[in-house]
Amino acid sequence: MDRGTVGSAQSGRLLVEVREEGASAVVTPAGELDHHTADLLREPIEDCLDRGFARLVVDCSQLEFCDSTGLNVLLGARLKAEAAGGGVHLAGMLPVVSRVFEITGAEAVFTLHDTLEEALSEPGPDGSEAGKPEADPGD
Repeated sequence: MDRGTVGSAQSGRLLVEVREEGASAVVTPAGELDHHTADLLREPIEDCLDRGFARLVVDCSQLEFCDSTGLNVLLGARLKAEAAGGGVHLAGMLPVVSRVFEITGAEAVFTLHDTLEEALSEPGPDGSEAGKPEADPGD
């Protein structure tokens, strides 16, 4: 399992870490996602998409707050990822963040998982495990 960190961004209220897990990019925002910190999440997500990661797993377990601006960052990422044949999976949402998704109806357009491990173990569209690199058919 590749756990190499590929980047991070930080402000006083939000820290975003990105790492590769097989065919997925795992993005972990920690703190408050709002109008003032949204670009700290948008930029690493767009970088992952630009680098060819169509499947993004956002580990929300350390996300303490998310307003409409943060929600729009995630919705925009979902559209770009789906256009590239992938998607955005949200994992481990705290109740305060989950409530924003429930109220807005956004939970219906994302794949939600209770844990990061569950999100990474879900098979990809081709049947391979999303968090693990595909086996070489010649092996």
